[in-house]
This record gives sequence, C-alpha cells and structure tokens, in this order.
Amino acid sequence: MPTPNLFDRTTDFLGVFNDLSAEDSAVWERARSFRGDCLPVINDAWEKAEYPMGLVRRLGELDLMTDGLDVEGHETMTPLAAGLALMEVTRADASMGTVIAVQAGLAMRSIAMLGSEEQKAKYLPGMAKCEILGAFGLTEPAHGSDSIALETSAVRDGDEYVLNGEKRWIGNGSVGDITVVWARMEDGNVSGFIVPQDTPGYHGETQEGKVSLRAIKQARITLTDCRVPAENRLPGAESFKDAARVLTATRTGVAWMALGSAIACYEYAREYVLERQQFGRELAKSQIIQQRLTNMLVDINQMMLTARKVTELDAAGTLRPEQASMAKLHNTRAARRIAQDARDMLGGVGILLEHHIVRHFADIEAMHTYEGTDTVQSLIIGKQITGFSAYK
Repeated sequence: MPTPNLFDRTTDFLGVFNDLSAEDSAVWERARSFRGDCLPVINDAWEKAEYPMGLVRRLGELDLMTDGLDVEGHETMTPLAAGLALMEVTRADASMGTVIAVQAGLAMRSIAMLGSEEQKAKYLPGMAKCEILGAFGLTEPAHGSDSIALETSAVRDGDEYVLNGEKRWIGNGSVGDITVVWARMEDGNVSGFIVPQDTPGYHGETQEGKVSLRAIKQARITLTDCRVPAENRLPGAESFKDAARVLTATRTGVAWMALGSAIACYEYAREYVLERQQFGRELAKSQIIQQRLTNMLVDINQMMLTARKVTELDAAGTLRPEQASMAKLHNTRAARRIAQDARDMLGGVGILLEHHIVRHFADIEAMHTYEGTDTVQSLIIGKQITGFSAYK
C-alpha cells in the first residue's frame, strides 16, 4: 500500500512521490522533522552569518549525514531516500542542505569511493555523526570552472607528501577537522589527500562578505609546505577522472536541493496570497496570481520528475555525467524563476527574512553556480549533442 505523500496540499500535483517504500518515507519523515529545529533559529543565524553548529549536530543525530553511502553502524539510504532527505533539509534552509552536500556528498563520498578500508573505518563513522567535520578542497582562486587545471602540488618526500597551493570556496575549510585536498603530483596526475586542519602549513581563513549561504562557512585555504603522511593519500584517486566521479554524484544532489528551495518559495507564496487581502479580497482570487502559481507548480513538478529520473539512473548504475549536468542545469534554472516570482508576489515584505523567501532567493544564486556553473553544464551537454568540445 502506498505510503502518505509528505507534501502539503497540491505541491506534488502529478503524484511523483506517491509510490514510495515505507523505508524511503521514514527517511523523508526524519528529514521533515528537522524543519522544527531549523526554522525558529535559521533566519537569525543567516542574518548574522553564524554557523549554527547545533543544527549541524542535529543532522548527525537524525542520521541524515550519509547521503546514501554505506557507513558501518548507520542506515544505508537508497539513492531516492538520500535525495528526498537533501530536498527536505534544503526546504528548511539551503545552508544546511549545503552542509550535507559538503560533508557527505563530497568529503565522505571521496573517502568512501576512493579511500582505503583503514581510512573509511577511521573517518566515516565519526563524520556520519558530525563528530568529525570534513571539507572538499578542489576549487582554486584561479581555477573555478576550469578545475582540471588545478595548480596545488603534492611532492613525495620519503614517507610524506608535501602540499603547496591555494583553495577557495571550501565549505568547512576553516571550521572543520579534515579537508580532502586535491593536488597535482609529480607525474602530472591528480590525487586526493586527507589533511587534518591542524596540520602545520595548513591555513583556512573564513571568507567574509557573502550574501548567499550565510549560515555555512566557506574558506580560502593556503597550503605552505604542508606535510601529510603518505598513508593519507586516497589510494583510489589516481587522476582527475576520479574527482569527476565524485562531482557527478553531487550534481544530482544539487538538483534535489534546488527542488527543496523552490518548493519552499512556492509554498510560502501560496500561503501568503491565500491570506493577504488587497482591494477588498484575497490576492489568491486574482487571475494573474493564479497564473503565476500555476507556472511555479508546473516548474516544480518538472523538477520532481527530473530529480527522480536521474536518481533512478544513478541507482541502476547507468547515470551518465551529461545527464547529471542536465538535472543540475534544469532544476537550478527553474528554482531561480520560482524564487523570483515568489519574492515579487509578496511585494515589499518579500525582502524580509521573516517570510523566508528572500533567504532562499539569495541562496539559490550560489546553488546555481557551485558544482559547475550553468554555462559549464550547458557545454558538457553541448559536447554530447555535437561531438565537439567548446571548453578545450
């Protein structure tokens, strides 16, 4: 028998999630419960650019910090359950969704996919509980979209590697415990290294002045003759293609995150126009308001279908990188449209944090950019369409 759909009213208009298993629904319900912890405090944390560590720890307590990875002592979510959990947490707040994307989707996934058994046993259980906070150090000041050209170096010196270089926009990079640093080795190939953040030569500086994702800390990292034991190298990371495999999985996650923020904007806007009186009647009785809500709902249901389809392909092991790119591109584009419309429908009060929409509005801008910009995703797809690479 189908389990209850946890969306309010008409949000899942096509019934995309009406056939979930009891197990997947239970994960979704746990993630939904996080909203009760998050919403009363997140606007204040976001406005003050504070990192609400209590909420981060709560994600671990709810066993939501595995993103479908197999971690001893923790439930292994299906890819669909992991997507629903990420969507639901982001529906509360995108900074907290980004915590999952960074901690589980990038740092933990790098270790789970490419690490040794010893590395997995040492780090993954603690990271799943948020007792260990991890970062993923790939992006550099001079190499954002062109990450394959990274310049950070790793030189073997006896039983150690010496790392030198800079990273930028690294979530948890200044407030965490370990960073998976990607660096170019002497043979020209790229590998990953687990670097404790208290290692001499590692300096993480929190980036200030953000107007998006203000409730998570991103860092600029400087590595100066930073020495790590050879055993800290990820043995499965032998080229940039291995880093790309991690990124492909996270692009699907961003599609789910965009869906969560879009749903939040739509539902807040719908609630507002049902209650707001203008010209002697509810705004919801206006033709233009009904048309705009309909446009938003059509986009949301297309986003749902896209997210579910690519997740099914991922579960089957047949997801291609360009398909993940299409999901990320489509859903972040649609989320931007929905957030813009929702903010506008609230008029002047739409810029107030108390109505939540403007927080999602700002955060979607970061989502639209990270894990590969709209342009980069388009060129990945364009290469498949034409057979020509426009970025080489």
